Amino acid sequence: MLHSLSVSNIVLIERLTLNFESGLTVLTGETGAGKSILLDALGLALG
Repeated sequence: MLHSLSVSNIVLIERLTLNFESGLTVLTGETGAGKSILLDALGLALG
């Protein structure tokens, strides 16, 4: 299980750490906030 995701220096994100709890995790935000960038970073991390 993935417990956390740390992202730095990817497009709009200078530095960010997300900690995932058990259950459902939902990413929400305004247009251009970086939601898709986070999903791309997760894809890079998981291969």
